[in-house]
Amino acid sequence: MDFGFAAGDEEFRARSREWLAAHVSGAGDRRGWERVLGRDGWIGLGWGEAGYGNRIASLTEQVVWAEEYARSGAPARSGHIGENLLAPTLLAHGSDAQKRRFLPAVAAGEEWWCQGYSEPGAGSDLAGVRTRAERQGDGHYRITGQKIWTSLAHEADWCFVLARTDPDSRRHHGLTFLLVPMDQPELIEVRPIRQLTGTSEFNEVFFDGAVARAEHVVGGAGDGWKVAMSLLGFERGVSTLAQQIGFAEELGRVVRAAVASGAADDPVLRDRLVTLWAELRAMRWNALRTLGGSGDAGAPSVAKLLWAGWHQRLGELAVQVRGAAAGVGPADWTPGTPYALDAAQHLFLFSRADTVYGGSDQIQRTIIAERVLGLPREPKGAV
Repeated sequence: MDFGFAAGDEEFRARSREWLAAHVSGAGDRRGWERVLGRDGWIGLGWGEAGYGNRIASLTEQVVWAEEYARSGAPARSGHIGENLLAPTLLAHGSDAQKRRFLPAVAAGEEWWCQGYSEPGAGSDLAGVRTRAERQGDGHYRITGQKIWTSLAHEADWCFVLARTDPDSRRHHGLTFLLVPMDQPELIEVRPIRQLTGTSEFNEVFFDGAVARAEHVVGGAGDGWKVAMSLLGFERGVSTLAQQIGFAEELGRVVRAAVASGAADDPVLRDRLVTLWAELRAMRWNALRTLGGSGDAGAPSVAKLLWAGWHQRLGELAVQVRGAAAGVGPADWTPGTPYALDAAQHLFLFSRADTVYGGSDQIQRTIIAERVLGLPREPKGAV
């Protein structure tokens, strides 16, 4: 598409920047911040359908808002799974009753969601789902199984779960997309997973007969694969450009650290810094080129491969420019701070996961090979 910012987009940029400047400094807890965003209509800009308490913005205005949000230093969004994944899925596949029930709460920042896809032993193999959902005589479903790497499950109010409702089915057949309330303390257990960084954004989730209502099946029983694949198509888009604003800020900090430490005097290291800068610019133009396009099955996979490897290389360089000092924490060990990290150390450790989560590099290359290049499918059991 021919992408560019018009005068109206720049006016929208000025309004976005003004609002953020007036509110970011007073941002309190994360739930409170989501409610502020919802109150003033900043959630659901890209839904393409109004009437749920959200405002509608053009594609270029969505890009403007995402960029200004990233530049403002506003808190990381906690409602993005409901806004950017669940909501577009309900708009495409949900019933009118489901839209009326769930979308206003997402637009208001009142209800948070998590994604119940990955499972132990089948993290990137979504068709390998083993979690079961059995239809009961009263019309409810009882869900039994385990999900893993579930972002924000420890804070979410709801989870959209891909489960197998036909016990005799295999692979992508017999799956159903269910909306499950997380407030079932005797039937759902959430266990945070401690990461290399010492933090626990991801969780294990155990369903032991958890209840989902039949009217909360999205797209119909047995059609979960179609709904799940549709949702994955919403995962990467405008948010990629906002992500790149954050990448640019991280790169700037690495450059400043290299200059301050004298590491920038090394021509090899300077070459790596310039290469990272050029690659980031190329990623931006690729994101703009593919934004709003459809029918390109490989575009999301290409984007994921590009940014995941780039971000890992940036993390490696962030500690390299620090030299031996990168091996020392920012604070002495105490029982209260047993695992303190500075920004460069956190970047290095957290970015190790970039090529794994959201579909590993191997999975992305397989998608490109099979769906874009038309190469033979990988044989079952191949290693």
